[in-house]
Amino acid sequence: MTRYLPGILAMAAIVMASNILVQFLLGDWLTWGAFTYPFAFLVTDVMNRVYGAAAARRVVLAGFVTGIACSLIGTQIVGEFGTLVTLRIALGSGLAFLVAQMMDVAVFDRMRAGAWWRAPLVSTLVGSSLDTAIFFSVAFSGALVFLEPGNDVSWAGEMLPLLGFGPLAPLWVSLALADWLVKLSLALAALVPFRLIVSRLTGNSAPVA
Repeated sequence: MTRYLPGILAMAAIVMASNILVQFLLGDWLTWGAFTYPFAFLVTDVMNRVYGAAAARRVVLAGFVTGIACSLIGTQIVGEFGTLVTLRIALGSGLAFLVAQMMDVAVFDRMRAGAWWRAPLVSTLVGSSLDTAIFFSVAFSGALVFLEPGNDVSWAGEMLPLLGFGPLAPLWVSLALADWLVKLSLALAALVPFRLIVSRLTGNSAPVA
C-alpha cells in the first residue's frame, strides 16, 4: 500500500487545489481550477500503467473522499452569493469525478497493450468528456432543478452567444465547452510527463508498450 502513497497524495493535492482554485475566475468562461483538475487523469493513468487498474481505482477513491471533504467544508462557507458549494455542485462534482475517473481506468486497462500513448490519451479524452458533461449538467442545467429547488441557477440558463461569438446557448453550455477544451488540450500536453514519469518509475527509458 505504501508504494501507492505518492499517487494518493498527488491525487488528494490536485483535488484540494482544484476545489480552491475553482473559486477564482479567469476571463468570462474559466476558473483557475480548470487548469489543475485535469492532472487528476494523469495521476490515474500513471498509477494504472505502473501498478495496474486495482491500484488506480484505490487512488481514485482517495481523490473522491478528498473531494467529498472539500465539498462538506465548502457548504459551511458563505460567500458573496451564498454558500460556496451548493448541493447540486457537490453532487455534480462527486458524481462526475467518480464516474469519469473509473471510466478512465477501465478504458486505459482495455487499451494498455497498444502503443504507449494510446491508452492515456483515449482514456483521458473519454473520462474528461464524461466529467464535463456530468458536472455541468447536474450543477447548472435547468432540466435538473428538482435536485435542489431552493437553489436558483437561472443565471446559468441565460441565453448568450456560445463562448461569446457562436450561436445562442445557455451560459452553462459555454462554461462547459470552455472547460472541455482545456481538458482536451491538457490531455495532449500530459503525454510528455506521463511518459517521463512512467519511465522513471519503471526504470525503463524505452517507449512504454
